[in-house]
This record gives sequence, structure tokens and C-alpha cells, in this order.
Amino acid sequence: MVTRTPQRVLIGRSSELDRLVGVLDGAAAGLAGVALVGGDAGIGKTRIVTELCDLAQRRGFVTLAGQCAELGDALPYLPLADALRTAATEPGGPVGPAVAARPALRRLLPGDDAGPAEETATGGLAQQRLFGSVLDMLSEVAGRHPVLFVFEDLHWADRSTRDLLVFLTRMLQRERVCLVGTYRTDDLHRRHPLRPVLAELRRLPLVTAVELPPLGDDDMAAYLASLDRHGDGPAGAQRERGFGALIERAGGNPFFAEELLAASADHSRLPGTLADLMLARVEALSDTARQVLRIAAVAGRRVGHDLLRDAAGLGDLPLEDALREIVSRRLLTAGSDGYAFRHALLQEAVYDDLLPGERTRLHATFAALLAERGGSPAELAHHHLAAHDTPAALRASVEAGRMASRLGAPAEAHRHLERALELWDQVPDSGRPAGESRPRIALASAAAAAAAGDSHRAAGQLRRLRREADDPVLVAEIGERLAYYLADADDDRDDATASAREAVDLAPHSPLLARALATYARTLWWNYRVEEATATAARALEVAQATGARDAEASALVVLALAEESSGDVERAADLLTRATRRPSGDLSIDLRARFNHARIPYEHGHLADAARIAESGVRLAAETGLTWSAFGTDLRFLHYLIHYADGDWDAAERLAGAFGVRVGTRAEAQLSSFALFVEVGRGRAGADERLRWLSRFWSDDLVSYMARGMAAEHALWHGDPKAALEHVDAILATLEPFDPGLIRIAATGLQALADLGQTGERCDDLLRRARHAAANGPNGPRARLGPEGLAWLARAEAEWHRAHGTAGPEVWRRATEAFGFGFVYEEARSRRRLAESLLRTGDRAAAHTEWERAVTVAAALKAGPLLAALRESGARAGFRDPTAAAPAPDAPAGGSTADGNTSTGGASGQPGEPATGREPGRLASLTAREREVLAHVADGLPNREIGERLFISQKTVSVHVSNILAKLGVSSRTQAAAVALHEGLAGTGDGNTV
Repeated sequence: MVTRTPQRVLIGRSSELDRLVGVLDGAAAGLAGVALVGGDAGIGKTRIVTELCDLAQRRGFVTLAGQCAELGDALPYLPLADALRTAATEPGGPVGPAVAARPALRRLLPGDDAGPAEETATGGLAQQRLFGSVLDMLSEVAGRHPVLFVFEDLHWADRSTRDLLVFLTRMLQRERVCLVGTYRTDDLHRRHPLRPVLAELRRLPLVTAVELPPLGDDDMAAYLASLDRHGDGPAGAQRERGFGALIERAGGNPFFAEELLAASADHSRLPGTLADLMLARVEALSDTARQVLRIAAVAGRRVGHDLLRDAAGLGDLPLEDALREIVSRRLLTAGSDGYAFRHALLQEAVYDDLLPGERTRLHATFAALLAERGGSPAELAHHHLAAHDTPAALRASVEAGRMASRLGAPAEAHRHLERALELWDQVPDSGRPAGESRPRIALASAAAAAAAGDSHRAAGQLRRLRREADDPVLVAEIGERLAYYLADADDDRDDATASAREAVDLAPHSPLLARALATYARTLWWNYRVEEATATAARALEVAQATGARDAEASALVVLALAEESSGDVERAADLLTRATRRPSGDLSIDLRARFNHARIPYEHGHLADAARIAESGVRLAAETGLTWSAFGTDLRFLHYLIHYADGDWDAAERLAGAFGVRVGTRAEAQLSSFALFVEVGRGRAGADERLRWLSRFWSDDLVSYMARGMAAEHALWHGDPKAALEHVDAILATLEPFDPGLIRIAATGLQALADLGQTGERCDDLLRRARHAAANGPNGPRARLGPEGLAWLARAEAEWHRAHGTAGPEVWRRATEAFGFGFVYEEARSRRRLAESLLRTGDRAAAHTEWERAVTVAAALKAGPLLAALRESGARAGFRDPTAAAPAPDAPAGGSTADGNTSTGGASGQPGEPATGREPGRLASLTAREREVLAHVADGLPNREIGERLFISQKTVSVHVSNILAKLGVSSRTQAAAVALHEGLAGTGDGNTV
């Protein structure tokens, strides 16, 4: 929590406070913000944050504040636990119920047990659950009151806390939440782990960096005078001599100045360094008070009263007298249940001044006392190590690692378990923890490294362990885990397959064999060895059912379902996945993977209603287990989004995409964010440009490249830039396997760009060949069955090839339109637009009008601005009256640019969808609407060929219209007709009706 100091006027920090208040005001208004407050030790970071907290509370904010400690690198989520512990105990406060409803958060509170149901998630899954729970808790509380959450002393933060801060910074968007972090700039050496985090966060637009510089001389004088007025400085003599010497010595540092002021009352000659200065004040204490302060320094920045009493071995009265003396000299501040050093620098100076033996003895005392009180294993490990009690440190480190894994702090779990491995050989068998072995700890350490995202470290550790192991069962377990982690990380397929094969060969008939077989089947599938994967998965299923390995059974069922899908038996695949999801497997990651595939298969095969129902249940499971932000929890959310994108419920899709952050910083976040582009591009949202800028940093990732660059190509086409679209298409094709069915959509997009450019030739033919090959072939030969979406994109590719060659008749586009009729509402309307245009070219205006009107109605319902604008323009050229004319074309591309690269004005009359009429005085009254359109183009100087192209009519028909116009106007030439148009105000409007 933020340490409270006597309240005085904040001096010399008005501009910095104003910037912090600006972030606070933004949060109150519904725009989440983050402020990073940096400065040297003693510069006043805590003071300005305390002022901000007081101001926030007066404005109705819920304030949460947590402090990192110097041993915080070993204590995961210390500031979060600190903040929740304080806020959750406030009677009637909104935080308590929100925390109580989330087991992952309850685990952080002392004396709480989240229950056995939570044991299925450890390491990475537990961390994803915790992060999601924190985000949900903040969102829930912010729904009623704005929230200010302060993380103090981030330079001491553990990695999990740093990761949490980054996660919240990226995920919070419209919530009424303000995050503030403080850190010492003078502690950030070149390799300090906070440095890259700060660099990453400062790039984000919602982050405000506030650096506290040294105070100027005038502000320092005012500050010292303020201290003196409040009775915190020397009396009389110092005031008379003035503060000049103190200001010069302090160098603009308020804490140093305050210490100098306090010391000047008793010392004629001041010490040379800040540490000496603080220790001089400590030496002025009585012997008992000085010893109590030294004991408190060993506990850390804060210490509870009862713990301090027992460590000091004093009776209540002597202890209270000593503490009263210490507090009166403002070395410690008193809280509700203990004491805190007024500044971390003071605690560091007192601790560093202890003799080695004294320090060792006091750490041993605290270790014994904390063991009696059930202290945290991480804190016990810290004290045992400092006391050189290696056996106790080993036991505490193992327990701390296991606990950190359960809490969802895999990086800290790995750190503790690595330390245990370092200590193992230093401890005799009798001192080692019961039930543990070095290989078991190494396996747990590797699991923690993998969960923390360091798959290379995990794999290296397992490979070393495999070389050392001689027990076949242990080697089998190591091989299975190595293969599993490599598969998860999509790394080193050959080693993953070989390791899994070795595990299968060595494992006895047991759940281990079932898991080894399931993992081996997964790696075989990964390497496109479909027949072997199918046979291995079948054997895994048999062994899993015989040995009760439910997780292996579910994993095997997923592989079997994928094999059935690849062979064309979609119904059988769906049945297998129904079995896999019928009951929990005991491994939430596998459960979510099964739910994802259970929803994906009906989606990809056109059963959108079934897909939506299953995906929704998967998203609900992820939310209920706190795994919304896990890998497959994220996959389920984007699949749910894609289903609504396809079935035409774009409002629901946009609501889901509200949680897909724009300011992405990790590959997983970029993958999720890229899906939001479907509706953003489809609706012509201005935010698509910003999202694409953020995603461009992750185009090296194959999935991000496929999704984001694919939509960037469509975005470029809507803005009339087919050359840019082709650049994106080429980049994506370079990453795809020739049999990847996703290639078909990208090839169709490239063919659309070539058609817009009017280019044919080898490049055009090559794209169509690629699309046909991907449609017909899988990784191991001819494809058994292509889903309806793949077939639809193939039909689109064929149609675009014909459009590029000028041979795209109505039947070509009718096939594409009908192919998307399985339920893909938007793409069906896009194809229908081209169908209407092709019908116009053949002269079938009635059929063209019917198809055009259907496409317009869908585009308006979807609020698909670019498509609607293009349809209105083609309708205006054809003389069709827009059935949705009252509806705007929302968020159409800037300048009205359409997919054909021209400019949209909505007709000469300015009304989208209406034919060009201009003014209609007497001489033009006899002309039909079509004749007025033709006349407008004649007045613009266009020949009959170009007029016919723009109005989708033949050159001969244009000639007939021109002859009728000349006759009705009583003129003998096109030039005279143009002059009449000019006189009547019609000239110059024809080009406005063109696409």
C-alpha cells in the first residue's frame, strides 16, 4: 500500500500532478489510462502518488495500492496480493465480493483455499486464469466506480507482476480504470528486467510517462520551510542561518534535504553521503530502539507488530517505548497492524550496516518465527538462504516453486525450482524434502519454464535430464513432456516426433503410455503422417480407456476426429468430438482444444448454427474456468466472432471484437486482434488503419500475416489500390503450403486485384492454378472433401479470373453467388454485386435490378459501408432507384473511393442511388432518365464506347440513345447537345455517376 506521510502542500510538482490528473480524468470518462512515474530514490514518487490517491478518493474512485519489495522477485504478485488484501477487507467495499467470486484471486489472500476444482490448472494455464480474473475484477468494479490501481516500486517487481501490468495495459480500453506504476530510474542498470518493459509500454498511446526531475532551489527552499512549519525540522538557529547550504547539498532531492534538515539540529558537521546521514540519525537512538530498528530492517520494508516483538524478544512496554522513539524521529511509520520504514532507502541503509553474523542470526530468527506462523514458502526460502541454512532453504524453495505454479506465476516457480536444483547436491539425503527427487524437481522446473513461454529453456533442461537418466520409465516421461512442449511451441518437429516415439517404446502399460501415445499421435499429425497418426491415436484411445487416463483419451479423440475430417467423414468427426467434450478430462487445455475443434468443423463445413452453439458453450467454459485468455480460450473467441461475421450478425461480432485489443505487443494478442479486421474492413471503419499499423510488427507470424495482410489487401482494394493489395497477397502466398486450403481465399483476392488492374497473363493464370491445386490436394495426395467455404472461394477465384479476361458472364458470377449461399451473408452479397453488373452487360436489366436490390439490402443491413457505396454507384449508373436510399453508407472509405478505384458521389443529384438528373427545365423534360445520363457523359466529352462501359450497356445502345437525344433536343450534333446540357446545368455531372 502507499505509505502515508503527514499531509502538506505538494511543492514543485504541479505540472507533473496535472499530467497524472489528466490520466485520472480520462479513466473517469471511460478511457483507460496508464501512468509510469519515474525518478531517483527520494525524489518524491510516493508523495505525488499519495496526493493522486487522495484526490481520486475524493472523486469517488476505488483505490487499490500495492508495493513491491526487494525480495519481491521471489514473491509472485506481491503488489497485487498487497492491494487485494487491504481492499477486500473494507466493509461494504466493492472489491471484496469481486475477489470472493474469483478463486484465482482468493488464492492470493492469506488463509484462503480456492478448493480442489482449481487444481486442474497450474503454470501457464493458472497464469492465464489469474490475468483474466484480474481484468474481469477490475472491469466489474469499474462498472460501478472508477478504479485507481497503484503499483509501487516496480524496479523490484517479479516477472509475473511485470507481465500482469503489460497485459492490463494492453487489454484495458474503455474501462474506467487508471493504472499507475512507480520506479527508481537510478536503479535501472542496462540489463535490468524492467527496462524493456518500460520501453514497450511507452510506445502505447494510453501510457503517459512522468519523470520527476530534481526540485529547483526556490521549490527546495519552500519545501524545507514547509517542513519547519510542520515541526519536522530544527528550530530557530537553522531558520536564522537559512537553507542555502542544505539546498546546495541536497541537489534537488526532497528526501535528502529532509534528512539534512533533521540531522542539522544535532550535528555541526553533516555526513558526506545520504547513507551516512541516515545512519547518523539511527545512531542517535537509544540502544534498545536502535536494535529494534535493525531487527525491523531484516524483515524488509514492513513488519507486523507481533512478529517484530517476538524477533526482538522484548516485553510489551520496552518494545513500545523503543517504537515510540523510532516513530517520533520519523524513521518508521505506524500502520494498523505494524510498521513501515518511512523510505526504502532508510531500510536499505540500516540493513547494509548490519554485521555479517548479526544479519545471519536475525534471518534465522525470522525464518523460525515465520515457520511457526505458516509464512509463505518464498519468504521462508529467502530467510533460510540468508541464514545459510541450506537444507531448510532447499525444502522451502521446492515448496515455493510448487506454490508459485499453482498461483499462476510460472517464471517465479522456475526460479525457485532452479534454486532447489542448485542446492540439491549440497544437502545430504536426510535433509532433502520427503517424496521429492532431483529428476522430479527438474521435470517441474522444465514445465514451469515452458509455461512461462521459454520453451527453449524447457527443452534444453529436459534434454540434459534425458542424458543423465537411466530409468526407462523416467526417460519415457521426459520424452513425452519434451515432445509435448515442442509441439505446443511449434518447434523442432523431428525431435518432438523422435522423443514421443522413444516414450512410447519405453513406457509400461499405464497412463504414461496412454499420454505418450496421444502425444506421439499429435506429433505425427503435425508432420502430415495421417495414417500413422490415426493408428497411433486409436491405440492411445484403447490404452487410455484401459488405464483411466482421461486426458489422453480426450487428446486421442481429437486426433481421430481430425483424421476423419481429412478423409471426408465430417459426421464421424463430429461424433468423436462430442465424445471428447462430454465430460471433463482433468486437463483444461485439452478440454478447450476439443471444444474449439468441435465448433470449428461445423463452421468450416457450413453448419453455422451448430458451430455458433458449440463455440458459445466453449467460450462459456473458458470464462467459467478463468481461461478466457488462454490459447484455446482465445481461439474459441475468435471462432465465435468469425461465425457471426459469416452468418451476418455483425453487431454481435463487433461486440466480441471490442475485447480484441488494438495496441498489441505479443504474438497471441496480434493473432486475436487480426480477426477484428473482418468487420472493420467490411464496414470501412477508420480504426482499421490503426489496427493494421500495430499488426504490421507481427507480420512475420504466419497466422497474423494470413489474417491481417489478407484483410489489408481487401482494405487496399476498397480504397482503389490493387497494387498494394497484390503486395500483401504475394507476401502471404510465400508463407503458405501449396495444399493449404486457406490459399484459395488469398488467390481469389489477388485475382480480384489483377481484374481491377485489367491484367492477365502468367501471373493471373498462376493464381488460379494455385487455388485449384489447394482445392484438389491435401498434404498426402488428393483431398477427400473441401468444405463449402473453400468451394465458394474457388468459385470466386474462377469468376475473378474471367473478369480479368473480360469473359465473366452471369453464369460465372451466379455460381460464385450460390456457392456462398450456405450462410456466408457478406460474401454472397459481394458476389451478387458482380452478378448484377454482368447481367447489365448482357442487357437483362430486370434480372440485374433484382440481384442488385438484394445485394443492396444485405449491405445496408450489415452496415457494410464500402460495399454499399459501390452498389449505390453501380445502381446510379444503371438508373436503379435505391431501396435503402434513406440509409447512409456508413464509414465508406475516405473520399468515397470504391473497389474499382474511382470516386463515389452518389449521383449528380447528390442522392446515392438516384440517376443523374441535375436541373430538369423544359428542354430536358422530354428526355428519359437514361437519356439524361447519356447526355451528361456526352457533355463531358466521352465517346460512345466509354459511355457504354460506365453505364453497363453496349456501344450500339449508346448510339441509339444519342440519336434520340439529338432528335428530342432539335439539334444536329453532339457538340450542340453538349451546349444545351451546359445551358441547362447538366454538364459536368456525368462523371459523378461513374464507378
